[in-house]
Amino acid sequence: MKISNLKLHSVAIADPPLRSSYGLHAPWALRTIVELETDDGIKGVSETYGGDAPRAALEAMREFVIGRDPFQLAGLYQQVCGKSAGGRDVPGGRSQTWLVPGENPLDQHNRTFAALEIACLDIIGKAVSQPVCDVIGGRVRDAVPFSAYLFYKHAGGGGEGQYADEYGEVLTPEATVRECRQMVKQYGFREIKLKGGVLEPAVEIATIQALRAEFGKDYPLRIDPNCAWSVDTSVKVGEALHEELSAGGYLEDPCPEIEGMSEVRKRLLAKGIHTPLASNVAVTQMADVPRARDLDAVQIVLSDPHYWGGMRQVQYLSHLCEVLGMGLSMHSNSHLGVSMLAMTHVAAACPNLTFACDTHYPWQTEKDEIVEGGRIRFENGTVRIPDKPGLGVTLDYDQLARGRERYEKITLRKRDDEAEMRKHVDPNWKRILPRW
Repeated sequence: MKISNLKLHSVAIADPPLRSSYGLHAPWALRTIVELETDDGIKGVSETYGGDAPRAALEAMREFVIGRDPFQLAGLYQQVCGKSAGGRDVPGGRSQTWLVPGENPLDQHNRTFAALEIACLDIIGKAVSQPVCDVIGGRVRDAVPFSAYLFYKHAGGGGEGQYADEYGEVLTPEATVRECRQMVKQYGFREIKLKGGVLEPAVEIATIQALRAEFGKDYPLRIDPNCAWSVDTSVKVGEALHEELSAGGYLEDPCPEIEGMSEVRKRLLAKGIHTPLASNVAVTQMADVPRARDLDAVQIVLSDPHYWGGMRQVQYLSHLCEVLGMGLSMHSNSHLGVSMLAMTHVAAACPNLTFACDTHYPWQTEKDEIVEGGRIRFENGTVRIPDKPGLGVTLDYDQLARGRERYEKITLRKRDDEAEMRKHVDPNWKRILPRW
C-alpha cells in the first residue's frame, strides 16, 4: 500500500467574539483539512490549523508523502521533523507565552507531522478494520469526558453577523453562570473550565465563586488566564479560590514561564494551599516536562495532538507524566468534527489522561460541520468512540466545498487576536504580560 494523493482543503468556520488574554477571536476561524489516498483507494483524513502558513508547510511535504507506505510513520517523522530536532528540545527555547496556539514557527514541524500522522492512522485503521484508538495500543475507555469551556464574550454569533448568537454577551459573573447552565443542559458536561485573563481578577474570582454556588462541589472547576497575572496576583487568586479549585480542579498558566509558576506553587504551598497548577503554555515539549516537575511548577500537563506532534506523541507524553507522577488533560482550539474525533481517540488510548478534556466544539455550528451525518454528539458530557474503522468519520464534500467558498471570500489568512481587539474594542490595545 502506497500513498498516491495528498489533498489540502482550506476552510473557514464561524467563530464567536470570544475573549482571552490574547485578545478577541475573529469572526472566522481557519482550518486545514488533509486528505490522503492510497493506491488501493483507502482515504485518510485529518484536521489542523488553517491559513497560509500551515497549508504551505503541508504542501512542502508532498514529495515525502506521495509514494510512502502509510504504516511507516517513523520514517515520515524523520523526514518532517528531523532537521529541526536540535531546536525543538531546548528547555525554554520555544515558549508560546506570546503566541496564539498554531502560530509559533518553532512548532511548525510537529504540527505538520501531526496532520499527516493522523491521516495515516485513519488509513491504517480502515485497512485493518479497527478504530484508531485500538490501532495505537488499545483504548482504556469507550467514552471520553469533555468539560464545559466557558468564555467571556461580546454579543454576536460569529461569521460577521451571518450566524445566530446562541449565548449572547457574557461579561459578568451572572452571565457566565447563564452561559454555563445553558451549555451543561445541552451537552451534559460534568466539569467546568473558565477562560480568564480578560476582566479584573476580582471579577474572575467572583465568576468562579458564582459557578461553585450554582453547580456545587460535584462539578470540578478550572480557570485559565493564559499568563495574564503576575506571580503576586496568581497567589492572591489561588488563595481566594483555594476551595473552589480543589477536588478535581486546577489553576492553569496563571503567570508567564515555568519559573514564575514554580514561585506561585511555592508560595501557595507555604500557605497550606495544594491547588494543582496546569499548563499548555509554559510546557509545550517533552523536555519541558521533567523540568517543570523538578521545579514543582506544573502538576498537570495539557496535551494536544495537533501541536505536540500527533497522537502517538501524546501517548508518549501520557507515559512520561505517569512516570513522573504528573496528571494529564487536553488543550483545545476552534475545531470541527475531524479534530473532535482525533482528540477523542487519543484520549481514549492514554491511561494517564484522567481530567476531562477541553473542547471548543460547542462554539462551532452545524452549519459549518464537514463530516457526514452532521455534528459529533455528546452523551452526558462525553464523546463515544464510533463503532467504525479509523477515526470513524467521512467527509461531507458538499459541506467541505461550502467551507472552501467561505475561505476564498474572506481576507483573513492568519489568526491575530490582538488585531481584532484593536479593530473592535480598543484601537490602542496590546497584549501585556502580566496585565494584572
